[in-house]
Amino acid sequence: MQPRQQGDAHCENCYGYPELHVELYMARHVVFWIFLGGFCWVIGDLFQQYATKYIGIGRGIPLSNTNQLWGLAWGVLVFAELAHVSNEGRWMVVLGSLLMIAGAVFISSAAAPAREQASGRDAISRECEKYGLRFEDCVAAQFGTMHGDAEKGKRPWWDILIVAAAVTIFLWLGLQAQVPPLEMNLVWTAALCVVLVFAAIGCGWLLWKRTRFT
Repeated sequence: MQPRQQGDAHCENCYGYPELHVELYMARHVVFWIFLGGFCWVIGDLFQQYATKYIGIGRGIPLSNTNQLWGLAWGVLVFAELAHVSNEGRWMVVLGSLLMIAGAVFISSAAAPAREQASGRDAISRECEKYGLRFEDCVAAQFGTMHGDAEKGKRPWWDILIVAAAVTIFLWLGLQAQVPPLEMNLVWTAALCVVLVFAAIGCGWLLWKRTRFT
């Protein structure tokens, strides 16, 4: 019985489901903001997946890593994280940001030469022969174009159920949310939110127009 008593004493501070439920319920006023941050992160990941699919990993991943500039904008403009940084430190941040922007411009304007495109088609052809797939279907899927009847299927009913459940959870958490006591520049917060919404809608519309989210 002695080892069991020691184990019980050791787990006095362990948390189980009831304790976790109580902690989450007590923090329900801020859980909404955690969920909202995760939602925005998932949207960014979806755009990243499409980027790697249509422009390749070599360009898609470096360009997606420029999200650090977006985080820097929020930290500097909204939360004044550089308020106590020296002028030298601020200039280093500015120069680093400009260097990242220049790299993003060069990467986004790069195009694969004909030899590289031919090598890509050869690789796709080898994989099609290996797994018994049609070359035309694989190329169409890679470029997001309609091909055959595979794209005409309807979404299963549980997709609607999952979306409805997620929206319900967000509404429930949003009704209980409270603005955290943080020092924020509300003008820059509103401006960055407007930029975020327009960028998401604009990029989403362009992506749908060219790929139909395939």
